[in-house]
Parts: sequence; C-alpha cells; structure tokens
Amino acid sequence: MREKILYVLGIAALAILAWNINTIARLPEETQQGVTFKIIFFHVPMWAVAITAACAALLASVGFLVTKNFRFDAAAVAVTEVGLAFTTVGLVTGSIWGREIWGIWWTWDARLTSALVCWLLYAGYLMLRKAIEEPTQRATFAAVFSIFAFLDVPIVVFSIKWWRTQHPQPVFWAGGSFPPDWTMHLMWNMAAMLLLGVVMVAVRWRQEEAQREIDSLRRMAHAL
Repeated sequence: MREKILYVLGIAALAILAWNINTIARLPEETQQGVTFKIIFFHVPMWAVAITAACAALLASVGFLVTKNFRFDAAAVAVTEVGLAFTTVGLVTGSIWGREIWGIWWTWDARLTSALVCWLLYAGYLMLRKAIEEPTQRATFAAVFSIFAFLDVPIVVFSIKWWRTQHPQPVFWAGGSFPPDWTMHLMWNMAAMLLLGVVMVAVRWRQEEAQREIDSLRRMAHAL
C-alpha cells in the first residue's frame, strides 16, 4: 500500500511539473529581467523544500536525542540528504540567475554566503556519519551536529532583512508584487517539488532502515 501511495505521489509531482513547465514557458517575459526571471519558478520552490527538510531534520534529531529511537535517526539522514540535493539545485539556479542579471556567477553577500555555509554544514553532517561506525555514537553525534547546523537556517532566511545584500528582497513578505497568475504557477511548482521531496525522503528512509537491519545482522554474525 505504501509503495502504491509513493507511486501516485511521484506521478502526480511529475505530471504537475510537466504541465506547469509548459505553461510557464508560455508566460510573457518580465519587463526588466526578460526570460531569465522565470528561474524564480524553480529557484524559490527548491529553497522552500530545502528549508522544510532542514526543519524536519531538526525535529528528527531532537526526537532521537529524547527517545533514542533509531527511526528518528533514519528520518534525519533521509531528509538531510534530500534537503542537501534541493539546496544544491537552489544554489545552482541562483548562480545562473546572477550570471544573467548581475554579470557574475557569485558574490559574497550575506544571503549567498550564509546559504553556502548551510550547504557545507549539512554536507559535513553526512561526512560525519561516514566517519563513525558505532551506530548509537554515530546517531548521537549526528543529531547534535544537525541541531547546530540548523542555527544557520534562520540566518539564510532573514539575512536579506537583517543586512543590506545584493540579493533581491523577497516578493511575498517584503512589500513586493507578483502577478496573480504567476503566483498560481509558482505555488503549483512548489507543491510538485514538495511532493517529489516527500517521495524521495520516503524511499531514502526505507533504504536507511533496511541498511541498519543488514548491519545489525552482520554484527550478530561476526559475534557468533
């Protein structure tokens, strides 16, 4: 039953994306940025999923420290891996937009720098897990590190409000405007990305739990 639900969610996400990409391609160009502006329909949803994943990783990490239940640890690593993938695409699409609009691929302002630090922290989380073999110690250290890494997430979100940056101000919570029909397509893309993220996390979570069971059996076999 769970597999059927995942298939349905995955197909729904791909169907929405296929329809929405075709529709976005037909939208008129933005007056100042031209066709490059349409990156926002993918850039913003990518970061929305990435931030959601970071929040989920925080909750799962706290859950493990409180309960010592390894299902929370498996959830934490699953959402962190998926979130890091979406963060990577968010950074890449932002750089493409910056190259077309600013004339440079990267600038060390507060938003971009804090976003890169966020990527490095969560990549470090995954490397930390690879460096520790004992399961309980690995899960505990990783949970603490995940909580520490999350401290950078509010900085990424609010950096453009706290400091003067080259990054544009947010449209929806900084007094900007966005055509209603464009908003609809942005929301559809966000829904599709979230569905895709859920499917990826569910698959990765199952893989992590299966791997833990295999490792447990292997340790028992060695003990015998």
